[in-house]
Amino acid sequence: MKYSLRFIPFFFLLLIQLFSSRYALASDQQWQTFVDDYNKYLTRKLTSKGIPGGSLAIVKLGEEDFIKGIGRTKIKDGRRVNQHTRFRLASVSKTFAGSLTAKLAAQGEFNIDDPISKFIPEFSNTVYKDDLKIYHILSHSSGLVPNAYDNLIESRMSYPDIVERLLAVEPICKPSECYGYQNVMFSLIDSVILKSTQMDYSHWITEYIFAPLKMNDASVGFEGMVKDENYAHPHVRGRKRWYTSRLKKNYYKVPAAAGVNASASDMAIWLNAQLGQFPDVLPLDALIKQTRPYTHTKKETRRRVWREHVNDAFYGLGWRIYDYDDEVLYYHSGWVQGYRSDLVVFPHLNIGFSLVLNAETGLINELTTEFINRVLKYTRAEK
Repeated sequence: MKYSLRFIPFFFLLLIQLFSSRYALASDQQWQTFVDDYNKYLTRKLTSKGIPGGSLAIVKLGEEDFIKGIGRTKIKDGRRVNQHTRFRLASVSKTFAGSLTAKLAAQGEFNIDDPISKFIPEFSNTVYKDDLKIYHILSHSSGLVPNAYDNLIESRMSYPDIVERLLAVEPICKPSECYGYQNVMFSLIDSVILKSTQMDYSHWITEYIFAPLKMNDASVGFEGMVKDENYAHPHVRGRKRWYTSRLKKNYYKVPAAAGVNASASDMAIWLNAQLGQFPDVLPLDALIKQTRPYTHTKKETRRRVWREHVNDAFYGLGWRIYDYDDEVLYYHSGWVQGYRSDLVVFPHLNIGFSLVLNAETGLINELTTEFINRVLKYTRAEK
């Protein structure tokens, strides 16, 4: 049987399309099975520990986002958690500050190498003078002792008064020479943004991040968290069970460091934005700038739960960068009274993961590690 020359290309094109569609369908089914299996594992673990509630988002480019509310907003008489239930992100909030700063720098509002004293004149009369740059405060390389004056965040002292005390603290090293995790110093980015743009941090986040991304449940601050009943209450562990505790305002004093609230639906969007799906909001040059390895954080390689996997660790602008079993991860965790949160982005695998719990539990470390290990096994088996 003879085929015309015109038919042959069409015939092979048809075969390619048929093969591609079947492969895509198989890939979809494999990924769905992967997500379903992990969801069953996570649900079983949370149930076994009596965790009140959670917020889970898993994304993979080309696949449907997995978004799930878990459990209850309160251990007793709580509402059922849904996709739009708000949780405190605690220090995962720093990823928003890092992304916004990188975005504004890409727009030319300031340079991340600019000295802090350019925006906060009080620093001109300190040991920092012109040595402390914007990128130092967002990469925890200011030279201050770790967690300087975090205890005052938990007091009734106002943030400006805390900063005034901070100015008198002698650094333990020069900027860039050592790593020291900060909350008070990190949140100075609010003053930098206000001075350079005449709009404060909360306004920028709300109007230029949340709104265009349609993160409709997200907010900054205590009032945004409690605007209606669909929010997850904090829980602490007693001798035998979990107890609902009072939602405290203290860490909302440092909105850039720990002030964002968001739902599972919001976090799926945020993960997609980190994977480059919203370039009008977070352009590529901003995504690159925020994950540049500014500060070496070698002690992270000795973190008990990950020390067998993490080969090297750095801090960018509000983001941790890990070499985890030879795969690059962008990561952050959060912990404030009654909540734990984890966020993971696999930039080369186009996969993202977010888990937030309304309970102070170390179980989240195991749950996140399990997800990372499963992803690496899944993607490497595909090759």
